[in-house]
Amino acid sequence: MSTLNQSLSKLNLATKKAFNQLNRDNRVKSVLILAVGIAAASFTTKTIMEKVSVKSSSITWVGKKVTGKHMGTIDLREGFFEMEDGAVTGGEFVIDMNSIACTDLEGDSKGQLEGHLKSDDFFGVENYPTAKLVITNAVKNENTYKVTGDLTIKETTEPITFDLEEAGDNFTTTLTIDRSKYNVRYGSGSFFDNLGDKTIYDDFTLDINLSI
Repeated sequence: MSTLNQSLSKLNLATKKAFNQLNRDNRVKSVLILAVGIAAASFTTKTIMEKVSVKSSSITWVGKKVTGKHMGTIDLREGFFEMEDGAVTGGEFVIDMNSIACTDLEGDSKGQLEGHLKSDDFFGVENYPTAKLVITNAVKNENTYKVTGDLTIKETTEPITFDLEEAGDNFTTTLTIDRSKYNVRYGSGSFFDNLGDKTIYDDFTLDINLSI
């Protein structure tokens, strides 16, 4: 009987040691998991959304034809940059196509051109009231970003690349857009022959200033 009791005591002692060792191992594992989690969190970059000030931002356009050019403005409806560690990584901007205005003409000529640009011959703003620019990637080199994105006009989306300059809270760029890619064909020599001096060039430019 004494021998049995001794065996049971040894078994109980071994079992306690095993449980204690298991608890210590679990505690070590928990500490390691916590440490890894803290380290991972410290290296995780948070993406923030910086809204663009519509009132402080501006977009001007220039369109050229054989006999001259016209220029004007168009309004930003809303927009934002995606930022990580103070650098642009993405963004989305919506343009109000109903706001197209001509600034180099006055009176009836101004109204006629604006109406024509808003008509189905050009941007068809009744059916396509907005255009959109989405930044999908931005690589920074000093104060300049090499940007790639998608531009949507009249529900047609095409890739676009451009340089974006940063100066404090202001971002500026000039986009050169081939309107023929977006089904804006009126007066285009790419689609119509013998237009002569009535030809309107496919490329137009947007000078964009965005403030956050």
